[in-house]
Order: sequence, then C-alpha cells, then structure tokens
Amino acid sequence: MRVRFAPSPTGFLHVGGARTALFNWLLARQSGGTFVLRIEDTDRARSNEAMTDAILRGLGWLGIDWDEGPFFQSDRVGEHTAAGHSLLAGGQAYRDFSTPEELARDRANIAALAGEATRAARRRAEALAPGEAEERAEAGEPHVVRFLVPEGSTEWKDGVHGPMRFRNQDIDDLVILRADDSPTYNLAVVCDDAHARIDMVLRGDDHLSNTPKQILLARALGFPVPRFGHVPLILGRDGKRLSKRHGATDVAGYRHDVLPEAMVNFLALLGWSPGDDREVMDPDEIVRRFSLGRILRKGSVFDADKLAWLNGRHLSRMDLAKLEPIVNTRLAKLRHGAERAVQDRRDWYGGLLDMLRTRARSVDALARTVLLYLPGEIAYEPAAVRKHWKRRAEVQEYLPALRRTLDGCEWQSKPLERALRGLAAEFGVGAGRLIHPLRVALTGQAVSPGIFDVLYYLGRDLSLDRIERALGTLAEGEAKLQAATSGRPAPA
Repeated sequence: MRVRFAPSPTGFLHVGGARTALFNWLLARQSGGTFVLRIEDTDRARSNEAMTDAILRGLGWLGIDWDEGPFFQSDRVGEHTAAGHSLLAGGQAYRDFSTPEELARDRANIAALAGEATRAARRRAEALAPGEAEERAEAGEPHVVRFLVPEGSTEWKDGVHGPMRFRNQDIDDLVILRADDSPTYNLAVVCDDAHARIDMVLRGDDHLSNTPKQILLARALGFPVPRFGHVPLILGRDGKRLSKRHGATDVAGYRHDVLPEAMVNFLALLGWSPGDDREVMDPDEIVRRFSLGRILRKGSVFDADKLAWLNGRHLSRMDLAKLEPIVNTRLAKLRHGAERAVQDRRDWYGGLLDMLRTRARSVDALARTVLLYLPGEIAYEPAAVRKHWKRRAEVQEYLPALRRTLDGCEWQSKPLERALRGLAAEFGVGAGRLIHPLRVALTGQAVSPGIFDVLYYLGRDLSLDRIERALGTLAEGEAKLQAATSGRPAPA
C-alpha cells in the first residue's frame, strides 16, 4: 500500500495524531508498501517551523520512519489553484460573490435546518446574468470559488466501518478557492494524494464528513479515488473526545517516563486488536500481526494506568545494554555526577538495574530508585515511618544491634540473611520485626526488593551509614523525624 500521514504543523504530535501515523506506518510495513509523510502547512497564520520539528522528533522517537518526504503542501499551492481553475473552466465550480451578511444568514438557516445544505450561494450565482460573474471577477470584486456538488449520492466501502453512503443533497457547495485564490483544505488534499499516488487514506473519524467531498473532487478532476478507512476517536475516561483536560499532551512529553516501544504498543491497542488476549508486543510483532480488518469500530479509552503497566512490562524485558543509556540520561538530569558514579561500577550497575526494573513503571521512577543506592541524602516516606517506626523504643534497640551484626558479616546475600535471622531469634521475634524498620532506614520506603539484595547493592559502608543516620533521626525526636519525612530542615 501507498499510505500517508499528513499532520498540520499548528501543534505538537498529540496522541490521536501519533496513532494515525502508527496505523499507516504499520499498514505500509506489513504490506511491504510505502509510507509518505506530508506536512500540511498551508495555514500560514498558525503553522510554524518549531511545530514541524516537534512532529518530526515525535515520529523519530516512536521509531516511525518514512519512505518519502517530508513533503510540504505549501510547495504545491500553484498546482492546487490550477486544479480549482480547471474545475471552474469546466463548469464544475462557480464564482460566489456572497456578502458577509448573506453568508451569515446562510449559516443561520443551516443551523435552523439541523445542518442540511441550503444551496443558497448556488441560487445567488445562478441568478446572475450570463457573463456577469466573469466581468465582476475581472473588475477585481472579491469572491470565492465553490465546487458544484452533483446530484445523487456518494458511496464507498470504508476499510473500518464497511459500506458508507452520503446523500449529495446534504453536502453544501464547498469553497475550493478563497478570495485570495488560495486553495482550501479539501482541494489541496485531493491534489496531493493524487500526486503522491496514495491508494489508502486511513485517518480519524473526525474526517468522515470530508470523505464524500474529496471523492467528488477527485472524480471531477479525473484523479483515481483512493480507498478510505476511518478510525474511531480516542476517548477520555468520561467517554468524551480526548483533550488536554484528560491529560493528553504532546507525545514527546512522555519520553522522560515511557519507553518508545511501550508507547507504540499502547497506541496500537488504542483501536486495534491482535485477535487474542496478548497485550505486550514489540513493534516487530505488531507489524507482523497488524491488519486493517482488526481495527475496532468503537472508540478506545486512553487509560494512563494501562500505559504505565505496559511501560513496566517493557522495562522488565528490555535488553540491559539498551536500557542503561536511557536511564543514564535521566540520572544526569536528576543529580549531577550520578551518571558517572554508575558507569564507574558497570557490573554492579547492570545487576542493580536488573533487580529494580521489575518493579518500575517509568524511566523516571527507575532512575530515582537507582539514586537510593548511591551516596546521598534520602527522605523517609511518612507512611513508612508511621507503620514501621511507630514502636520507637523497639526500633532504637533493633537498629544498633543490626549495625553491629551486619558489620562483622561477609557482604553477600546469604550470609547477611543468616546473620539477620539469627539476631531475630536472639530477640525472640520474627525476622519481619527487624526487616521492616531496617528497610525504612536503608531506603526510606516501606516497599523495596528483597532486603538482603538491598543490603548487597547498597554495600557495607552505605548500609551502615544509613542505619546510623536513621538512629540519629530517631534520637533527635519528633521535629527531626517530621523534617526527614518532608525533606525540610529541622528547626534549630
């Protein structure tokens, strides 16, 4: 297939646009076809180069590469305008000299008729004397050119929804050339799709009403009519069209937290089913399994929790050599020198990442957890302190004993476990009574990987130092403890 993605550079690459690009890319790759990128930049007032760059960066981050382009619609404006004039010359379009007041009345009538076409502009044009329109145009009187919608109906077999039919009488004569002779969207798109030999147009349902207009224009211009498919819109959890109020942002804004493979996986499942219960797939597998026939007809809900879950699954199975530089980039932004600190201990770092990534759901969370295993201050989670340090006198007895016992121990998981469990037996308590307050002392958190793995990756010196710091915090009383859990300095 020859397919295309044609964004307008009036905004970033949002979730809906990224999914449209992905579905077209998947069709091209699955069929051994061609993916064409076209930037529809004819809205000069709103288009800008920064948005174009943002779109290209977003596609690049997702791994969506194009075979032809990027082409810019503005480069072919002359050809679009010539096509409009050819329709005018052939009697398939007419000049409309309607005044603003007349157009306002037309809009009011359309609203009163629940959107039905009024053809008022056509009747005014037909009332002109022969040759009058040409004379007024030559005199420089402002006017637009409208396409003369023929009688009958427009039908096509939609690649997603199946047979579709629009009555032409419900389609008003659309403007194809503005008063400054510039082409409108529908004319430009039809010309560009024909020029690029696009044979499949897959896009969102919001373009459904444009399709009969574009089919009629293509036929009138003698162009091949491509196949069309319309993907249902992405919805928020309230069932309404996804927008910024649902948290939808520039796709590239997710790159600090989400792996591109996870985002591609997530976007693919927003409106497509692989045909079974499998959800976690890499891009190559999605390409192999993708088909037009499995695109869903119902709108899909953007579920941020599902995205986080998928991201966690991709983090847990990603090749460590590929994951390390991604996490390192985030580490460098979180703390100066952190990236160098982990790179100086490569074997240790690889093992640490392998342990931590099974619990992480974002790159940022994974990087922040890595920081806990480097020298530096940690904050105690208030909930962890309330739950596991509530018996303060008991904790202040256990922690010094743990420090003495662990200090004389071989620093490997098994010896550390034997030593801790032996100490618990001496106190006559279960090992959990020591492990939970120790975990808070070491990480500041109530949940972590196994405590003996935590001790191993922290190392002897940092582990003992964290226990000492916890004891100091407990000894200095409630004010010091509250400051440690909030990250604020304690009062003097």
